[in-house]
Formats: sequence, structure tokens, C-alpha cells
Amino acid sequence: MALTFYWYPNCGTCKKAKKWFDEHNVSYNSIHIVEETPSKEEILELIEKSGLPAKKFFNTSGKKYRELNIKEKIQDATNEEMAEILASDGMLIKRPIVTDGKVVTLGFKEEIFQSSWV
Repeated sequence: MALTFYWYPNCGTCKKAKKWFDEHNVSYNSIHIVEETPSKEEILELIEKSGLPAKKFFNTSGKKYRELNIKEKIQDATNEEMAEILASDGMLIKRPIVTDGKVVTLGFKEEIFQSSWV
């Protein structure tokens, strides 16, 4: 089954992940995370399958994250509330996100991609 690869083409980390997939002949469907931002429900599903805390899905180094003072807003937020904030703007989401429908990886670390996607 082809992977779903949520990415932002101008993101250096996303470019590295894409290059890694191409070099390893891994097939994927790429989704521009800003043009086709995942819905609240999709984000909740990704969070659940990743096994990671919802706060990890925020692009904490992003300009929007700082401008909107998201750190304060999510201090005591529920997963539902965080998913709603994430679904409001793809630039708030840490990327890339890769899933095969069962497993979800967040960001790009070669060793995690190697163990998850080959």
C-alpha cells in the first residue's frame, strides 16, 4: 500500500524525507499540508495511531505558532481542542507526517523511516 506523505514543499525536512523515499523506491501519495490541511478528525486519528502526545504535532519552530501564541493556548487543551487548532492552519502542523493507515511517523529521522517504511 502506498504511503500518505503530508508535506510542505518549501520545508527542508520534508525535502529530505521525499529524497529518502525516492532513493529507497518507496511509493507514496504526497499531500500539500497547507493546501489540503487534514481535518480535525484526520488529525485526531493520526495522533491516536502515532502514540505521541498531541502537543508533538505542533510546528513549534514555525512563525505562526509564535505569532498566535499557541504555546499558551494549548497549555491545558484537550486532544480535541488541539486537533481543532491544528486543522485551522497547515503551517501549525509539524511535518512531514507519514502514514500507511496503521503506523504514523512525525518529522524525519532516517533510522525511524528505515525501520518504519522499508
